[in-house]
Amino acid sequence: MSVIQKEAQAWVVRLASGQVSERDAQVFRHWCARSRKHANAFAEARAVWGAMAPAARAVTRAQQPVNTARRAWLGGAVAASLGLLVLRPPTDLWPAVAGLGADYATGTGEQRAVVLDGGVLVQMNTQTRLDAAPLQDGAAALVLLAGEAEFQAGLGLGGAARVRVQAGDGMVLAGSARFNIRLFGQEVCVTCLAGRLRVVQAGNDAELAAGQQLRYRPEHFGIARAVTKGDVSAWRQRLLVFKQSTLAEVVDEVNRYRPGKLILHGEALQQARVQASFSLDRLDDVIALIQDAYGARVTRLPGGIVLFG
Repeated sequence: MSVIQKEAQAWVVRLASGQVSERDAQVFRHWCARSRKHANAFAEARAVWGAMAPAARAVTRAQQPVNTARRAWLGGAVAASLGLLVLRPPTDLWPAVAGLGADYATGTGEQRAVVLDGGVLVQMNTQTRLDAAPLQDGAAALVLLAGEAEFQAGLGLGGAARVRVQAGDGMVLAGSARFNIRLFGQEVCVTCLAGRLRVVQAGNDAELAAGQQLRYRPEHFGIARAVTKGDVSAWRQRLLVFKQSTLAEVVDEVNRYRPGKLILHGEALQQARVQASFSLDRLDDVIALIQDAYGARVTRLPGGIVLFG
């Protein structure tokens, strides 16, 4: 077993313990980002732990006839911990397995800029995974695996005149253009910020001009609509802008940038409408808003977890 594999196993155990500080999370993200070998070793170690979950449950069942409540509880706790490790990372401290081997990645709250072959400039937002292939027929070929990024090709950069970005089950093709792509789950949102671009997906095809946006997902291809460009790229100025968004949508977005997790309880609270902007450097202002404007009870837990009821 290599040193990297041993370190990966140690990280799996440590993250599953529930005793993880934000400093630990930062060290882990940097460890994962050191190389593909590090990221892949962690993914393999995590998969092994996942495979152990059924065995742990079997041990629990075998112990049930024994009149030892503590032993049964411990067996159940092991099985539950293993299942949780596979299904939901503790407080989202590590990224999804699909993105662990990405060429470029950002952690929670992190933003970075990269210049790729052909002079394509990519501004990556928080929790983003991106793969980059060598130039193909003079065009930059990129794959957005998850998250959000702003791409710029041409427009005086003196680099590649074309760029292709695969996102979900579609493709964005552009010459001299600047555009933003968000990919969460299977839904893709493409916004043209300057120039013109083309969006293709499963036989569908659309052209976008500056100030137009289009969304698509499997078996659905939307229509171009006008949007405010400044709102879409507000994250570049470290701002989050919400216009008549539900509080549930606001919290989902804030959780992408903030360590820990905000959790809403109650349908009325989740569906309340919000029109506001927040600085990424002062995201706890959201907690004050929910408490003061909506009268929510606030419970703070370790690890940056905040419950609203």
